[in-house]
Amino acid sequence: MRTSRTWIVGGIFAVALLAAAPGRAAEPPNPGWEKLKTLVGTWQGTADGQPVSVTYTLVSNGKGLMESLTGQHDVNMITMYAPDGGSVLATHYCAAGTQPRMRAKAPSGDIKALDFQFVDATNTGAAPELMKRLVVTFQGPNHFTQSWTSSTGGKEQTTDFVYARK
Repeated sequence: MRTSRTWIVGGIFAVALLAAAPGRAAEPPNPGWEKLKTLVGTWQGTADGQPVSVTYTLVSNGKGLMESLTGQHDVNMITMYAPDGGSVLATHYCAAGTQPRMRAKAPSGDIKALDFQFVDATNTGAAPELMKRLVVTFQGPNHFTQSWTSSTGGKEQTTDFVYARK
């Protein structure tokens, strides 16, 4: 019985030592990711004069941010954000059926905006529309905007979403 206890205590001690080992590199700071996480919560807004609502939830033990967009229509969409080194990746699950991925490199200093540029997309087949860019502009703790640029038949169009914290 005493031997079992010794092994258990020794095992716990070994795990604690490994977790604190100096070989584990800390993740480098990612100011863009930190700024994006300030959006956690529910927001109300408008896009093209129509009411919209967006909710941000941290998922995956804080390593992912889920954006859930709803409006007075049946085209609810999800965008997943995740840090990637010094940048932030966004995968947009679009009502058009595509999944464009975009990357924003965080500027240094006080971040006023994150500019997500197109990387690639899945399920593009015969999709008539494809999101190519997203600019998130932070206007204070209770207001922000999104400018989504899509491409349809080679023509680009931008839609602005204006939000206030609920």
